[in-house]
Amino acid sequence: MMNSSPELDTVYQAVYSLYSNPDPAENKKASQWLEALQKSVYAWKISDEMLQQKRDLESCCFAAQTMRTKIQLYFHELPTEAHDSLRDSLMKHISQIDEHTNNVIVTQLCVALADLALQMSSWHKPVVDLINRYGGNSSSLWPLLEVMRVLPEETNTLRLGANRRNDILIDLISCSETVTEFLKLCLKNNIDNEQIHIRILRCLTSWVIVRSVSLQTLPSSDIVAYAFQVLSNHMASRHLHEAATDCVCSILQRLGEHNLLPGLELNKNLDQLQLCLFTSVMQLEQPYHLSVAHEEIEQSMNYCRIFTELAETFLKTIVNGCTDGKQHYAIKILDLVLMCIGHHDYEVAQITFNLWYQLSEELYDKNKEDLNSVFRPHIERLIGALCKHCQMEPDHLGLIEEGSSAEEFVPFRGRVSELIKDVVFIVGSSHCFRQMFSTLTGEQTTSDGQSIRSPTWDSIEAALFIMQSVAKNIVPEENEVVPKVVEAILNAPENTHIAVRHTSILLLGELCEWINCHSQSLEPVLHFLLACLNQRGLASAASVALHSICTACPEHMASHFPGLLQIARCLDSFPITNGAAIGLLKGVSIILARLPLTEITPAMKELCWFQARPLCELMESNGILLTRGTKTDPVVWLDRLATIFRYTNPQIDDTKHQSHPCQDIITEIWPVLSNVCNTYLSDPRIIERCCRCVRYAVRCIRHYAVHLLEPIAKQIVHLYSNHQHSCFLYLGSILVDEYATDHDCAAGLIGMLEAFITPTFRILQENEGLKNHPDTVDDLFRLCARFLQRAAVGFLHSAALSSIFDCALMACSLDHKDANASVMKFFFDFLHCGRILDKQSDFTIRRQLVDNILREKGQSLVTNLLHASVFSLPTIMLEDVADVLIELTLTDSTLMATWLKEAIKSMPTQNAGGSPTATPDQQLEFHHTILSSTDSRKRIVHSLRNYARLFR
Repeated sequence: MMNSSPELDTVYQAVYSLYSNPDPAENKKASQWLEALQKSVYAWKISDEMLQQKRDLESCCFAAQTMRTKIQLYFHELPTEAHDSLRDSLMKHISQIDEHTNNVIVTQLCVALADLALQMSSWHKPVVDLINRYGGNSSSLWPLLEVMRVLPEETNTLRLGANRRNDILIDLISCSETVTEFLKLCLKNNIDNEQIHIRILRCLTSWVIVRSVSLQTLPSSDIVAYAFQVLSNHMASRHLHEAATDCVCSILQRLGEHNLLPGLELNKNLDQLQLCLFTSVMQLEQPYHLSVAHEEIEQSMNYCRIFTELAETFLKTIVNGCTDGKQHYAIKILDLVLMCIGHHDYEVAQITFNLWYQLSEELYDKNKEDLNSVFRPHIERLIGALCKHCQMEPDHLGLIEEGSSAEEFVPFRGRVSELIKDVVFIVGSSHCFRQMFSTLTGEQTTSDGQSIRSPTWDSIEAALFIMQSVAKNIVPEENEVVPKVVEAILNAPENTHIAVRHTSILLLGELCEWINCHSQSLEPVLHFLLACLNQRGLASAASVALHSICTACPEHMASHFPGLLQIARCLDSFPITNGAAIGLLKGVSIILARLPLTEITPAMKELCWFQARPLCELMESNGILLTRGTKTDPVVWLDRLATIFRYTNPQIDDTKHQSHPCQDIITEIWPVLSNVCNTYLSDPRIIERCCRCVRYAVRCIRHYAVHLLEPIAKQIVHLYSNHQHSCFLYLGSILVDEYATDHDCAAGLIGMLEAFITPTFRILQENEGLKNHPDTVDDLFRLCARFLQRAAVGFLHSAALSSIFDCALMACSLDHKDANASVMKFFFDFLHCGRILDKQSDFTIRRQLVDNILREKGQSLVTNLLHASVFSLPTIMLEDVADVLIELTLTDSTLMATWLKEAIKSMPTQNAGGSPTATPDQQLEFHHTILSSTDSRKRIVHSLRNYARLFR
């Protein structure tokens, strides 16, 4: 923090050092000093003086950026009486801009002036003032158009508050006619100035997006006509073509909003606008073909955007218009979209994906076969085109992940797979399977009816990939195509391209439900996959497929368990990743749990010690260098053990007092895991995985592991005192969840919690401690919530409760999603356990203990929740806050009414520009809604969101 204003020369020296000093240390030092300057109140005057002096480009850039930052983030520092002089100074700086001024400086100053106009409530009609001031000066046209463009955009960026924002939008609408006339005049008077044309188009786009320009005026707009003129010319420059595209798309989006919300605007002339836009867009088909012919990929993408946007705009109209065998005229736009999907570059095709998602949702909601039949041909063409886009390069020798283009192509195929899963119901999964099978077998025909019977490997692989996407939707009873596909895969020749074999194996895995229904196919499939496990490049896919089949066919696979155990013995001889090995172990464990109880114990011991022995060897040989992801990494073996514990879930009948078949092996393995914690205590990655392994071991045998509770609790408390790994807190919450309901265990677990508190608070009370340790916050309050659920009285009597509650109050505004959710769950469970009269005899005690805390801290809780909701938390995180507010009201509505009233009073009444935030009526409505909506979490979230907008 700066305590006094620095000399101007000192600032210039720092700017010079930042941009020109070759010493990185000096660069960093200058950057930190200048950042501190920008946060100080002295930056206002210094940046203004630097802009007046104009010594060099770097200092002007810094000054302009500083001025923009100050107005955006620190406008509250300025007294109201200084607003006019700041406005006059900025307008003077902008009036001095000429064609030689750096673009960055112009943009920063224009954004600064726009932000000032938006926040300065005493400046009425800034748009008209700006046009009057600069509109007649050709040299000022560039910055004026820039200010006019960013002004609407910034309305949704600045923290203006909903009331001020609404006033601004009303003002923008009132002067929109003046703006459109001004833009029209600019276009007319600057016929040959392309840069001005681009700015005119961008300016109109910005005003359209914020709904400041009426849709009714657009059919006759000269600017819109010019945009289509640009789009009709395939020779237009890249930037001009893009600006015209953005302009047209913004209008289509606005029209689409109207179609979704009919009450948004008056309907007058909208039919004319729809027809005008449809006609104009349909005329762009020929320019699109020219862009393809001239290999202008960016223009092709622009046209695709427009076609897709038009289709999305008309989508509901098209679907609703397809009745009684009739089709809406706008359905033709889907042909243009499909034409774009046929473009050779898949980047063009994926622009359209959202449209097909929307269409699938519309048709799924309608659930009408006659409607599906209208769009079935379009979806068939879509799937066929996507299949071609999914083809690998014909000369590619390896797997798809091994190519230079894999970074983009593999994710694209993933998106294709997701899209096909969404739309396939329109044509039917079996039909899609048959469609792809015809490619697989070469049973295709050309347009003149000639048969094609020589499919290439890349087309076969792509067809298999599409089949893989829909395989899980195939009805298990299907007997026409799937048996042929499975037979073709199993009998594929050895010289088949490795990519085809790889995708075939994954397809078998996706057909696991079908295989379960056709048990006669299981054995040949297993033999095929076992053979593939030994082949480099195919082994990982084979392990994935085996895992899927084990999961889907546990009853049929039980007889094959000896073979699976043999696979587990040889796991490290297969050329597979550790992730694939874990998948295999998951499948083996699922089948293991289906064995008779007497057979589980020896098999479980063998399976676990396969993983535990290498772990012991690693700890015994201190000289081995740990290499992540290899056999020298303890995490490899810990993850495998965790998988076995997690998925071995035999059915135990507790009424028969049977021993758990996994109890002995977990008792044997615990000393190994304990030793791992001691050996690798300084490595958080290994400790986290070890705690995870212990967690699944405890979950596996549950109350049968009570004899391990004391040694586990003692060790994690001791280790946590030296190394505050949050996973120890998480493991503590697992122990509480499993054993705290046992009165004999509860006291010891409370002691564990109290031992955790001191080292936890030590790190959370550091500067930015909550923000820097969100995992610790998350795990601490998950642990506390588990106590409230399992042993509430003991927890509420704890001496640490008051400090824990204070910590939670401070963490209300932490915007880390998981950490905040745990804090809110803690508050909810705290209130809930004191309110719900259940069968437990300790309700009165719980109620009294909760009331004691609330009387002291209830006001702070409500105030912190409100401030967090308004100033810190994103909307998506308000649901958990709403749950706490509901519980507070249900606990004591009278006290809650008082607390909420006081919390509302603590909110600022004005924003930085002097505009009112929440009116008395809005405050009253908010207060009433929160108190009266205990039956509707959704209503409270909506109210919180609307209230927060008054300040944002």
